Formats: sequence, C-alpha cells, structure tokens
Amino acid sequence: MAGIKVFGHPASTATRRVLIALQEKDVDFELVHVELKDGEHKKQPFLSRNPFGKVPAFEDGDFKLFESRAITQYIAHEYADKGNQLLSPGSKNMAILAMGMEIEAHEFDSVASKLGWEQIFKNFFGLTTDQAVVKEEEEARLGESKCLACDHFTLVDLHHIPVIQYLLGTPTKKLFEERPHVSAWVADITSRPSSQKILL
Repeated sequence: MAGIKVFGHPASTATRRVLIALQEKDVDFELVHVELKDGEHKKQPFLSRNPFGKVPAFEDGDFKLFESRAITQYIAHEYADKGNQLLSPGSKNMAILAMGMEIEAHEFDSVASKLGWEQIFKNFFGLTTDQAVVKEEEEARLGESKCLACDHFTLVDLHHIPVIQYLLGTPTKKLFEERPHVSAWVADITSRPSSQKILL
C-alpha cells in the first residue's frame, strides 16, 4: 500500500490543518506541492483529486479524500492508536467536539480568514489591505477557554491553529492578547510541536 500524500500548499490554512493533524498523530506523510499562484489547483491532474479545485487533497493508499476538516477527522479516527489523542470518547464528548468543530468552521474561520486575507495574503498577491474590512471583522467574538471542546487538545483546537498562526503576525494579534484566557489558549496551541513543524 502506498503511503499518505497531502496535495496542497504549505501556506494554505486548510493544508496546514491537515499537516498539523498528521504531526499530532506522528504519522509519516509526503506533502506534494501544489502551486496556487500558477492555478495548479484549478487544472488537471489536481481536479481529479478535488473537483472543487481547492487544496488540500489527501490519499492514504487507495483511499482518497478532500476537505481539510473531513481529512483531519479521518486521521484522528484511522490513527487513533498513534500520537496524541485528538478525539474525546463518549457520545456527549463527541457531540461537544462536533459542536466545537462546527463553530470553528462557520463562526471563527469566516472572520479569521477574512482578516488573514486582508492583512497577509493580499500582500502576498500584491494587493492592498482594506482597513475598513479589517476594522469590521475585528469586532467579531473569537471566544475564550483553556481548550474549546473538553479538558484536552482536540480537533476543535487544532482547526484554529493555521489562521491564528498568521493573525499573530498582524495587528489583529491584540484581540488575542487583550483576553487572558484566549491569550493562554493561543500560546498553548501554537507552541505545540506539531504547530511549530508546519511553520514556513
């Protein structure tokens, strides 16, 4: 059986989400670079891996998957006996975990990704930051807790890391620093070895 391959770009927050999960599980993998600037993700052969043309795509032998959050859930379940536990056993704990992942995907990520686009990625593409958008999005609540789903690090916390890593290099960092619980949580999750290994 062939090993794990992640088809993506190391600057992509979605790709980073998957890479962190693999690092947490201490599973060997190969990152197959997909050049976003050249639109490689919108052409074949990448479209055969993800018809929506978004990174990452994932292969574990002959099993293929796309959508980063689905991939991290697969990794957490398939490799449950390896590395760090990313799930919280029991139906109530899993319901809280699922709720946290939904909140991250639909509430946090939409705000944080807009801030990341405006303050980081626009510069990457030679575009100008729209400060009005930044100010509007900074008003959104980012939350506070030691860990978001339970008493230990889970996929909910992991899913936040890629965008937070970028925002810590922008003026939006103040939103984390102004909230002691959020600041402690951000420091904890971004200092994990898996988080450090995927930094550019």
